[in-house]
Amino acid sequence: MHGSTEVVAGHALEHHFADMGQQRAAATLGMWVFLITEVLFFGGMITAYLVYRVAFYDAWKVGSEHMEFWKGTINTVLLLCSSFTMVLAVWASQVGKKNLLVLFLCITMLFGIGFEAVKGVEYYNHFREGSVPGQFWHLDIEGADVPHVQLFFVIYFVITGFHALHLAIGIGILGVLAFQAWKGKFTPYYNNPIEITGLYWHFVDIVWIFLYPLLYLISRKHT
Repeated sequence: MHGSTEVVAGHALEHHFADMGQQRAAATLGMWVFLITEVLFFGGMITAYLVYRVAFYDAWKVGSEHMEFWKGTINTVLLLCSSFTMVLAVWASQVGKKNLLVLFLCITMLFGIGFEAVKGVEYYNHFREGSVPGQFWHLDIEGADVPHVQLFFVIYFVITGFHALHLAIGIGILGVLAFQAWKGKFTPYYNNPIEITGLYWHFVDIVWIFLYPLLYLISRKHT
């Protein structure tokens, strides 16, 4: 058993690392450093949102009234479920359950795809409603501060667009990992790609947990 462990570890070990422990620590540290830069990236946009929300609260409230509350809620549930199945995928990789690993990775992907589909429908409805800033804007909001309501939607589309992009990247990575898992690449002795992808996936979910109340729960009136 010890010999087979060494073979597996040696096969996965990159030449510039002394051992699997060092490789694992370096990969995990690299992901945490990357996530810190992502915190700064999304943190800057959320800070801009909050500053303008304080300055133009009434316009922000009007904008929030045109958010599709139930679609946002459904997407929140989808991402929370995806985080749970991602945890199960990491567990399956740690205990060497190949079939369960593939299954949980695929289920996580499906939750992510479901989120993107719901978000796409929501974007389409904004287009039909006329709440897309610029030449497509024709939302009838008499008495409201239209320029700053448009600003709300600019920030909304930018933040949620980048979030959706990050999620799409995560879905693609999960697809690659699921294929590799099906091929038997991951074992209890080599599963770091699954674990660090889990960190990325949870980060994307956490970002949405912040965006959901900021964008959808300002006003009690929802469409």
